[in-house]
Amino acid sequence: MFKHKKHLFFDLDHTLWDFDKNSGFAFDAIFKNQGFDISLQEFLNIYIPRNQYYWKLYQVNQISHQDLRYYRLKDVFDALHFEVSDEIIHQLSDDYIKYLPEYNHLFDGAIELLDYLKPNYQLHIITNGFSEVQDKKLHNSNIGHYFETITNSELAGQKKPNPIIFDYALAIAKASKEESIMIGDSFEADILGALDFGIDAIFFNENKTEIKHDVYQVNHLLELKNIL
Repeated sequence: MFKHKKHLFFDLDHTLWDFDKNSGFAFDAIFKNQGFDISLQEFLNIYIPRNQYYWKLYQVNQISHQDLRYYRLKDVFDALHFEVSDEIIHQLSDDYIKYLPEYNHLFDGAIELLDYLKPNYQLHIITNGFSEVQDKKLHNSNIGHYFETITNSELAGQKKPNPIIFDYALAIAKASKEESIMIGDSFEADILGALDFGIDAIFFNENKTEIKHDVYQVNHLLELKNIL
């Protein structure tokens, strides 16, 4: 049913770019530089869900960018009973933003999929991430050239699932709703946001999360070759 589509809009983090894996490498480097005696795996086990929690609040404007960057770290150190000053937390937050784009693991099949799609579709990015960091991720992972347009929340003035960011993305892509699809890992931001805006969506459900809505979903990126 998607063969007539012309424009594919991808989320970046957790969809093409392996955010959790790259975060692990970034924090490993940061902790070694700081001389922290802390288990990286224990840290990540708490950090990954806390980061997702605060990103969901940020997406709906319930917390600021500064609060997101601060509390996703403070919560983890508190849970681990590891004493860190606010000054150090702010320094770690800055270091994280600097280190993160230097690690560029993509999800399995990402390059093969983009090579397959590029001749037949116009490809685009819609991300809630911040311009400077996301641009570096695309450049350093060598996938930026696949995409005709890059929309982020700073350019659009709103974050997914707000319809304004989808409207902005379609406008600069010169795409209609009928010929567009959103592909992403966040059910609330990417999938429901797109569907509420009036465009089709495909849920990248790598973790096989059970959902009650009847939507198209794939568990591996290369499964998209079967439907696009």
